[in-house]
Amino acid sequence: MPRMSKKRKLELSFYLNDRGRVTYNELCRKCQHECKQSFRAVVVDCSRYLSKRAKKKEEYTE
Repeated sequence: MPRMSKKRKLELSFYLNDRGRVTYNELCRKCQHECKQSFRAVVVDCSRYLSKRAKKKEEYTE
């Protein structure tokens, strides 16, 4: 397997684990969208993820 260039390694530094492989957040790993987040980040609110139990946000009319 070819090594990453220094530029590519710098770009992906937040996503690289201790073995130098790209790793994503557990929630994002199963997601089909390309907006993946790092395994180091804590996903507080993902706009694309909606669990089956979650209630839809009601729009406020003023």
